[in-house]
Amino acid sequence: MARVRTRKNPLVMAALALTVVAAGGAVRGGWSWYGAAHEESVAYARTRDDALAAGEQAVQNMNTLDHRKLNEGLDGWEDSTTGDLHKQLVDGRSGFEKQIRAAETVSTAKVLSGAVTELDERAGKASVMVALRITVTAPKAEPAVKESRMLGQLTRTPEGWKLSALGQAPVGNTAG
Repeated sequence: MARVRTRKNPLVMAALALTVVAAGGAVRGGWSWYGAAHEESVAYARTRDDALAAGEQAVQNMNTLDHRKLNEGLDGWEDSTTGDLHKQLVDGRSGFEKQIRAAETVSTAKVLSGAVTELDERAGKASVMVALRITVTAPKAEPAVKESRMLGQLTRTPEGWKLSALGQAPVGNTAG
């Protein structure tokens, strides 16, 4: 019996080599992607994004109040806060109710931009700066619109990030 000699087709060999190289690249790329997705910096970025989203929403809540839906609005204030700020709001609620009912105002806030200025994951603390456009409508008056920058301190609670302090950001050049 005679042996049949087979020649190796160069195109088949080249395709096989390219397949092996592509498979190796895919494995390496997948491993790199997995590693990057599970790095500490990715977790830190997620925490920062969570704090920013909560901070923006809380600052917006604190600048939005409708005298016709007063309890709902004040509940929103309380739900957005923790610590001393929360205590001040709870303790002063009846006074806020009287003032808003007497003024019959409606204020709405829209977040223009926001940023986390500090984040301490271990301590569960963050600082945010939020730019808002606030519209206040009083009876028999044209709506008054102003832009404002607020600085907020956030504390991580079991329910998520909440405002623990809120104040107006300084505006203008303070250098002498």
